[in-house]
Amino acid sequence: MAAEVLVNAGFKVDLYEAMPTVGRKFLMAGKGGMNISNDEPYDVFLSRFGDRESHIKAVIDSFSPVELKCWLHELGIDTFVGSSGRVFPSDMKAAPLLRKWLQRLRSAGVSFHMRHQWRGWVDDNDQVLIFNVKGERCEVNVDAVILALGGASWPQLGSTGDWVSILAKQSVSIAPLRPSNCGFDVMWSDYFRNRYSGQPLKSVSISVSSKEGLEICHKGELIVTDYGLEGGAIYALSAMVRDEIAVTGYAMIYLDLIPNINKAAAVNKITQDRGKQSMANHLRKQLGINGVKAGLLREIVQVSCFSNAEELCSFIKSMPIKLIAARPIAEAISSAGGVEFAELDRNLMIIKKPGVFCAGEMLDWEAPTGGYLLTACLSLGRAAGMGVIANLDFLRKRSNDLIM
Repeated sequence: MAAEVLVNAGFKVDLYEAMPTVGRKFLMAGKGGMNISNDEPYDVFLSRFGDRESHIKAVIDSFSPVELKCWLHELGIDTFVGSSGRVFPSDMKAAPLLRKWLQRLRSAGVSFHMRHQWRGWVDDNDQVLIFNVKGERCEVNVDAVILALGGASWPQLGSTGDWVSILAKQSVSIAPLRPSNCGFDVMWSDYFRNRYSGQPLKSVSISVSSKEGLEICHKGELIVTDYGLEGGAIYALSAMVRDEIAVTGYAMIYLDLIPNINKAAAVNKITQDRGKQSMANHLRKQLGINGVKAGLLREIVQVSCFSNAEELCSFIKSMPIKLIAARPIAEAISSAGGVEFAELDRNLMIIKKPGVFCAGEMLDWEAPTGGYLLTACLSLGRAAGMGVIANLDFLRKRSNDLIM
């Protein structure tokens, strides 16, 4: 996106990519359906960025979800809005979008250089970059550079986080990289792990308590894994849960296995005469609890509770599960942490390194899945490109003033 802004403004643009091809994480993001943005009310959209909302707002104001959809349509990509408000290309795929975009960039004059791993600067000269190219050192002179190096999730796709040590040596403050939109470890019994690993927990609701004491709920789907839990419902709360584990060593979440049935109705249903039916069959017929939900009930709830309808329904509506660790950052969908916004000026230029700009996931922000990550990355790329233009224009005018 930064390259597009700059080449359209008449600049010579070279894009250096560490991997053999560009956009690998972009393609991975679209593997299960390319959710590129979200159509929810704008104030709600911005709130998804949590305590970084004020930093992200300015860039998204200048390239909003509405403008992103227009940009996609200009590329020849039709979109539709799903039932959850998520915005998708009409074919749900990332590859056609990326192909059209790269074709447009190449036609506009952007030069692509693959297998170029950035290794810093020559003698701290901000205008001479060092790359490792197939084991050989390569030096490149630039007027300005935008670093869009990603976080540290899915490192096999190129986001290794190696840049952290390079910028840290330049005294740039960097918040530690942490997993975001990630799964969590749970101490399942061997029986439950072996019997239900890989099975989905559909139509559930998760509740957690914020540090302010507010109860936050999110409905969705989970996947039971051999190590714990994954899935969109917990990704939406991962930042809060991760930070709680960092402080206390664990976090409690509470699952509502039947979010569309209130407790009173549930009690009424299971107190009905079940005749010769087993309790398991009674729960299946009355509340739709079977399979992995029934297994989870047996995993967490003591046998004695099954004879007490009130107590049993309390667990069904609020089942406590102890999360003991976030999954490693390499497994996470995205990462938190990165270059702190205090290190950047309003154009996303590193204050300590004039002419060096940062964009995307390498900055210190995070958001849940749902289109927020891609929208913000594209908006930040555009803002960094505009920042380069503003900075070079300023330098040109200052030079002309000095000559005059």
